[in-house]
Amino acid sequence: MAAAQPWKRPELADQPLLKKLNDELHDLRLDAGFPSARAIRDRVGRDAQGYWIVTHQAVLDAFQKSDLPQLGRVELIVGVLADDARRVDAGGEVDRFKSLWKRAVEETISQASVRPPADAASPVNDPDTEDWAEPFEDARNQDTRNTGGSAEEGPSADAETPFSADEATAQFNYAEESLKGLIINAAQALWDDKDALRVFLGVVRRSEGFVKMADAVEERRPANATFYGVESREFEVDASPARSELVAFRRCLNEHRLKLKWSFTDMETQTGVSADAWIRWYTHDELPEREAVVAFAHMAHLTLENHVLLLGLWDAAYEVLNAQKRSDVLPSAISFEEAWAMRDHATPKMWALAGVGGDDVVVHGPDLASGTAPAFVVAGPAGSGRSTALVNVALSLLATGTRLVLAAPRPSPLRELADRGGVMECFTQGDIKQDRLQEILSAASPEEPIVIVMDDAEIFAECHAWRLLKDLLQHGFDEGTALVLGGDEEELRSGFRWLDKVRMAHRGLLLSPQKWNSGDLIGIRTGRSINGPVTPGRGWLHLGDGKLLAVTVPR
Repeated sequence: MAAAQPWKRPELADQPLLKKLNDELHDLRLDAGFPSARAIRDRVGRDAQGYWIVTHQAVLDAFQKSDLPQLGRVELIVGVLADDARRVDAGGEVDRFKSLWKRAVEETISQASVRPPADAASPVNDPDTEDWAEPFEDARNQDTRNTGGSAEEGPSADAETPFSADEATAQFNYAEESLKGLIINAAQALWDDKDALRVFLGVVRRSEGFVKMADAVEERRPANATFYGVESREFEVDASPARSELVAFRRCLNEHRLKLKWSFTDMETQTGVSADAWIRWYTHDELPEREAVVAFAHMAHLTLENHVLLLGLWDAAYEVLNAQKRSDVLPSAISFEEAWAMRDHATPKMWALAGVGGDDVVVHGPDLASGTAPAFVVAGPAGSGRSTALVNVALSLLATGTRLVLAAPRPSPLRELADRGGVMECFTQGDIKQDRLQEILSAASPEEPIVIVMDDAEIFAECHAWRLLKDLLQHGFDEGTALVLGGDEEELRSGFRWLDKVRMAHRGLLLSPQKWNSGDLIGIRTGRSINGPVTPGRGWLHLGDGKLLAVTVPR
């Protein structure tokens, strides 16, 4: 097997800020042990439809091409490499690269805007003139690639009619051409930056001199974009909660639209849905009406397979948007007593209350006596309500007569339950002795179960009882034991010894998830759709059925 090797670096002597970004990428890969492009691709993973989120060729391009890579790709690649390099703050590393990327963008835009024009009296075929015009011609003709690696037409300006040298002085407007080039470069470089791109089309349209160019950009590759550097928030719209699903859907729709060479006016003619509606759906991260998609598929004469795929992607985005709507109407607060009164009195003995939500706003939670593994994960950052959720689980299990073992190595509301009837032990140190835990669990049986409820579980990764905990995750159903653990999502994701086995349960509660791959902890792909600011008591529940449910955690 060939040894890992560094990749060739592009020549970027005239772009010091882009070179800095590229050098840092190569250095981070070195610290990560020179993983291959396919290894990085595999670590980034696939989307909900099974497509690679970033292809191995896209990974290579980010390192080896002299073009500015897409920000989304940089974030994903850096996230993987930072984990492999064991950087303490992987999120901070991503933010650092994002800052480097934006500085490189400013450099790209600045160089595009200040390039000197050819002498007006020079012949049109003068080499200097051709060199200056080349970036704009490239901008008109270049194909850009989406994250899946398929070709897609990029933004372009209307083709210009060649003019003679005598006409050059009259027709050439350096300021206009410079601004045109700046806008085109900004659109190309920043097209997929969900944070920076917001108002590009709106800003361009406000200038009468560029209405035609804005129409061309909108017609060729519309998006909810912004002209980087514009401070105004007038045109800004919130990113959709179903962004990743919408991207996958739009990519599929756009692929067929571009093959047919349909403009939005053509789409109006073919589908009967107005061009304004199609443009709004593109520029505002909105999901088209299903009837419009069906009409498009019919008039485009899609094969059955492509028809089913397109509608399947639409359904996935619709489900996420609906889940978000259900989250928006959840009660802001509810007490444990109120939530407990809502339960079905026929619930099993080892059923645990996790949250309140759903279309009917009822209580939901796992049955710890069934599933793929006798475990349930509660993950979230500090201040998200993780300990409160564990207390709810403990109280609900005690109320049904289930005995508990509590573990809280740091100050936690769990400790306040230590004197409750049914609590057999409360470990408050940073270790759990195997002999003591084995003695307690020996009294468990399927008829008289014992559940361990553990806060800050990452502290117990290498406790003396780690083998016993690992065995519990494999044989707990037979022995009448189960485990409910809480911890920081980043710490749990990098867990070892026995902690990595909790993912076998494929269920859990995510509170204010911060990472695009947070769902891996609870057995479901989430992307960035559910990420947001830390909101205590609001979370996403997965019970192993493949459905993500927005819930409020009782307080």
